[in-house]
Amino acid sequence: MKQVNIADAKAQLSDLVQRAVAGEEIIIARDNKPLVRLVSVSSGTARARAPGSAKGAVWIADDFDAPLPDFAAYR
Repeated sequence: MKQVNIADAKAQLSDLVQRAVAGEEIIIARDNKPLVRLVSVSSGTARARAPGSAKGAVWIADDFDAPLPDFAAYR
């Protein structure tokens, strides 16, 4: 992680963007106080979605949609 002053970031923006795309995290600061983080959009951990990938991971009780005892008077 590299910290760069905002004035230097303006002068080196192209280089900083290339470094972020390569996977480096750049912190842009003003008066040595971090303001923003420059990271690549594609560097996230998001995976391609696949239908059925959560099969077996979700459990619903057999009586999930059974009437609640509190509403017996309304039946």
